[in-house]
Amino acid sequence: MRHDHHDRPQTQRDFQRMNELPAGPEREVIEQRLIRAWLPMATRLADKYRDRGEEREDLRQVAALGLCKAVQGYDPERGAFEAYAVPTITGELRRHFRDYTWGVHVPRRVQDLRNRVRTALQVMPDGAGAGQVARMAGLSEEEARQGLEALHSYRPLSLSAQSSAQSDGAGLGEYLGEADEGFGVVEDREAARPGLSRLPERERRVLYLRFFRDMTQSQIAERLGVSQVHVSRLISSACADVRAEALGSTAETGAEAA
Repeated sequence: MRHDHHDRPQTQRDFQRMNELPAGPEREVIEQRLIRAWLPMATRLADKYRDRGEEREDLRQVAALGLCKAVQGYDPERGAFEAYAVPTITGELRRHFRDYTWGVHVPRRVQDLRNRVRTALQVMPDGAGAGQVARMAGLSEEEARQGLEALHSYRPLSLSAQSSAQSDGAGLGEYLGEADEGFGVVEDREAARPGLSRLPERERRVLYLRFFRDMTQSQIAERLGVSQVHVSRLISSACADVRAEALGSTAETGAEAA
């Protein structure tokens, strides 16, 4: 696809001249002129990524950095500059999204704190504390701590990633807690307790033998001297009464809380 002249300037002569010059002021002047000439193309490439959650100006700066690398690394003997520059700039933009964009939504304020802390750490010795970082970045200590936390929480870790604190090779997912099914049992028993206490003695005994002694209906019938059908009816009726009372109590508790 061809673009306007300002997007594809005729600069081959400048590139050839720059390639012939040694490092020095004259070469730098030509290099800066080439960067300015091709900057509209870099801006166009950056704007293709504008709807991906990053600020447009940040993307344009990344693209400009890629353009600088392309101008400095281009060899005029290997073809048109655009064919070399476009992959270089696009690669820089993709690397930015890979390394410097968040895996989850983070407030802009926290992103700014992280960037200021990261910039300060680049000129500070290793192991600098929050107080030192705060002074260097012009932040409060609390803001510096938030920035430091964000600095190390940029990417969510996979649950299969190994913990540096463990030597058994287990993944992080193996150390996550799980819901204890026993809590649900306790809640159910507490909900059923009032209804059970109101049942006649015979029904309570039948439920005890069935659900706590794990006896069959035939065994219960034999022990009580009644038919198995009668035991079945007693169990069904008692369970229905207890369930109705438990559900009613739960509904009343929820209404009071509301």
